[in-house]
Amino acid sequence: MKTQTKVALIIGLVCVTIVVIFGITVYFFVNKYSYVDFYKRLETRVRIATQYYLESDSTNAENVKVLKTQHLEMLEKEKEYLIELKTNVTAATLVQDYNFPSDFIEALYSKGKATSKSGNRFFAGSKRSINNKDYFIIVSAENYYVSHHLIFLRNLLIGGISFVIILVISLSFYFSRHIFLPIKRIIGNVKQISTENIHLRLDDTNTNNEIKELILTFNDLLNRIETAFETHKNFISNASHELGTPLTSIIGEADVALLKPRTQEEYIQSLKNISFQAERLDNITKSLLFLAQTGYKGNAIVLERIRIDEVIWETKNIIDKLNPDNKITVDLSLLPEDPKKLKVKGNKQLLQLAFANLLNNACKYSNNKQVTVFIASSDSQIIVTIKDQGIGIPESEVAFIYDPFFRASNTKMYEGYGIGLPLTRNVIKLHQGQLIVQSALNAGTTVQVKLPLFLQS
Repeated sequence: MKTQTKVALIIGLVCVTIVVIFGITVYFFVNKYSYVDFYKRLETRVRIATQYYLESDSTNAENVKVLKTQHLEMLEKEKEYLIELKTNVTAATLVQDYNFPSDFIEALYSKGKATSKSGNRFFAGSKRSINNKDYFIIVSAENYYVSHHLIFLRNLLIGGISFVIILVISLSFYFSRHIFLPIKRIIGNVKQISTENIHLRLDDTNTNNEIKELILTFNDLLNRIETAFETHKNFISNASHELGTPLTSIIGEADVALLKPRTQEEYIQSLKNISFQAERLDNITKSLLFLAQTGYKGNAIVLERIRIDEVIWETKNIIDKLNPDNKITVDLSLLPEDPKKLKVKGNKQLLQLAFANLLNNACKYSNNKQVTVFIASSDSQIIVTIKDQGIGIPESEVAFIYDPFFRASNTKMYEGYGIGLPLTRNVIKLHQGQLIVQSALNAGTTVQVKLPLFLQS
């Protein structure tokens, strides 16, 4: 069953149930009240009849009669009975002669007062003793309200409820269809989007907040899928190029060496060239493997409490050995006084690798100009800022700097594989940190690494 139909039926059934319960409740209480009220009216007539027949003299009896005639409405088929209980009058004779209900007569004998109903006739009576004589004063009548008005009310409720049921079900289907119509349109539009036209987006001009939020969510998902497709395509293209270049060089060098007999020195030079390209290929594949490993959740990585300033200084020493011409300066002006605000929970080797990549890039792309490292701390995290005066990154290419093998268009004069920055970001993410890169062409690059503090409980 479609959700649209299911929703319409649920709404319809709930509304119908409420209406039916309301109708039954109204009929029940009106019916009950009509019985109680009618018995009270009959008992009033019993008291008046008792006064008229047994307790008043002729003058008062006439007044009671006038009062009854003027102020009491004559009931349907109203009858009054004054029965003297002589020795020959028994309960059986009363039932047989007057057609009274037997339980009504038995109650009169036992309790002296009773009400009852037989078919459409209602009875009320009482027992009185006057001058050593016992009497039954009984009044009977038909309840016109019950026999006519309640039937009319019942038929009216049945007709009204039937009309409401039809109306509610019709409106439920109409509104459910109206509510699901935008969703149907979205489904239709989404079905039209494929890998061939993934640039298409859903129309977000709908004014319904929930529908608009759904459309924006779909569009955001499509944006991420399109970015993933582009990243995948770039990765294949760049990987093919990076891996193919050394392989082509190796094959070409070997073919040239085998074309004719060479001197020993020429063979040695060829083997050196082949070894250089093979080593380059090995470095690329190892980097790719490490990048893939850091892309997983690091359950096997050992984390310990370390000071981030010590990691920075040790990393600087490594860079100093690899690149003695660097001009890296560690600015201590923002260093926190509390040493606890320098501690993080991390893997020392991985963090050294990450900061080494960032410092090496800063030195390389600034041609060994001044590079400044700031270490600051807040109540919850440590912030390491690396600022260089290098060539920067074109604004249109900043979005792709984390793609493996991607290299900015202005870095062709510099060696590299385009793996260091994605690898660094993975390491920072493994430490629940954040890597932020801000760059402008020919104005330098600023990199911020934010790592959570090691907070002792």
